[in-house]
Amino acid sequence: MVVIRWRFQLRRIISRIREYLTWKFNEAVLTYHSLTYNEHMNQSYAVDVLLEPIFWIVDNFAYCIGKAFVFCVTVLTTAVVMIAYWVGLPYWWERSPNTTIFLVVFGNWLLLNVVFHYYMGVSTPPGYPPSGVMIAEAASICKKCISPKPPRTHHCSVCDRCVLGMDHHCPWLNNCVGYFNARYFYLYMVFMVAGVVFVIIAGIDIGYQVLWINDTGGIIPNNDPDLIGHPVRVNQTGALVPVKVIAEYDDSVNFPREHHLPIPPITEAQRICAHPWKRKAVIFMAITCVSVCIALGSLTVMHGIHISRGETSVESHINASMSKLYPTYKNPYNFGRSKNWKLFLGLTQGRTFVRHILFPSRHKPVGSGLTFHTVNNVLGDWP
Repeated sequence: MVVIRWRFQLRRIISRIREYLTWKFNEAVLTYHSLTYNEHMNQSYAVDVLLEPIFWIVDNFAYCIGKAFVFCVTVLTTAVVMIAYWVGLPYWWERSPNTTIFLVVFGNWLLLNVVFHYYMGVSTPPGYPPSGVMIAEAASICKKCISPKPPRTHHCSVCDRCVLGMDHHCPWLNNCVGYFNARYFYLYMVFMVAGVVFVIIAGIDIGYQVLWINDTGGIIPNNDPDLIGHPVRVNQTGALVPVKVIAEYDDSVNFPREHHLPIPPITEAQRICAHPWKRKAVIFMAITCVSVCIALGSLTVMHGIHISRGETSVESHINASMSKLYPTYKNPYNFGRSKNWKLFLGLTQGRTFVRHILFPSRHKPVGSGLTFHTVNNVLGDWP
């Protein structure tokens, strides 16, 4: 008789399965790395690859989206101005006609500068290198245009061409911000921020009266027929209800009893609270102005820092990288805060701040945008 003993080695089987799965996983990882090997692979390269679909959308649709953005800016600006006249003008005229005149003059001065600089920023070409000619000032060759590229010139993927002194492509202008329209772009932001701050300051009391106090002065937006011609009272829920039986008037001796009570005048703030569309307009103004003030104010401060350093938005990243690689590196276009601002605003050749900055001016920056003075070759009287 033969006895067969069979031993089930569970641990050994599990170990072999684990080794097999590990080997297959390592094989798949090795295959993936073999197919995707790139000696230049790093974190920045991986981020660029992941963002490539977004770049493709921006490159192909930003021009069309830009037109919609320009339309939105125009509509929002028009709506804010119309609401300011519709709601704010009667309110301030009731409070003080002299103050109202000042607010109208000051507000229209801001509006004039906003409209002028926005139109010029949209319609003024940023400046492009001349094509088909030899550019002696070229600092390099554009890899996308395959053409000479002057100093401080960069290629815009949305416009698909090189831009002189390029700062960035602004979808709200549907235009590149470059050498010839950078001043219009920045002053538009400055006057727009000043405008929304002006509206917030002038309308803060209206917002307080409408959004916090909400005193309608007895004006009922939707007159209830049951309340017309009847004395009313406020019930426990705060609603107005008619009083049809009054014990006070059941006294036949004293009936009728006369009351001479002063009637308080209806203020413009109460009319605004009672008017449903004006109330919604105040809420719209509050949300819009606060949002624009925060968003555009941050951009204004950021670009102001770049101007003080004598650099564009593109150059700020380049200068930061160069400073890390070479600790002694200095921006060759940084002439100091005061001179940088004068160059950016075009306050050269006898131009003044009051005439050419506080009021609309179409003066162009000095030079052609092909060459720039540096801290190494600057002239003593420039600007």
